[in-house]
Amino acid sequence: MLTPKQQELLSFIQTRLDEGGVSPSFEEMKDALDLRSKSGIHRLINALEERGFIRRLPNRARALEVLKLPDAMHRAPTPIVPPKPKLVTPPPLLPIAANDVIEIPMHGRIAAGVPIEAMEGQAMLSVPAALLGAGDHYALEVSGDSMMEAGILDGDFALIQRTDVAREGQIVVALIDEAEATLKYFRRDGGRVRLDPANSAYEPQIYDSRQVRIQGKLAGLLRRYN
Repeated sequence: MLTPKQQELLSFIQTRLDEGGVSPSFEEMKDALDLRSKSGIHRLINALEERGFIRRLPNRARALEVLKLPDAMHRAPTPIVPPKPKLVTPPPLLPIAANDVIEIPMHGRIAAGVPIEAMEGQAMLSVPAALLGAGDHYALEVSGDSMMEAGILDGDFALIQRTDVAREGQIVVALIDEAEATLKYFRRDGGRVRLDPANSAYEPQIYDSRQVRIQGKLAGLLRRYN
């Protein structure tokens, strides 16, 4: 038997899958259930997974599959209205001195402290081509100060080259448990992965290697000046 909140979340996930074939983000689930933080969503997801109602699809972010629905939901499904999409205001662009400029997609904010979800967005950022090498790139706005000793400050734009592999000591975007992402130094510690901050006030984050998936490595940095 599910609690009201578990049933409400399950119904919301099923509704979004029926509408677009993509499961909602943790932020969208939090807003739909009117919760204060995403930690409550994590607990609800874990409970639904343990009871066999959903499963997480491996090697894919934001990928949930509904395996079954309670009898009560089959008889009288509770309609849930998805939250209205939030308007995303593109950040002010920095003055560009170089003539050769390209645009790369902005994928929201990423923590340089406690891990947060890397959100997808529609904004574009103009970047001097000289800052980027070959490959596919995207930008993330840095939130937090745990990489400040590496010169990466709160509000900076991290320019990320897409890759799923990293060398020892590189600064990477690491996706943890297919749910949350963070910007840290990448280290291997036996069969585990250690994500090191560049701020003595923070402790390294250590995970089983199966919990961490590399989504890119730092290729450059743009500083926002207010």
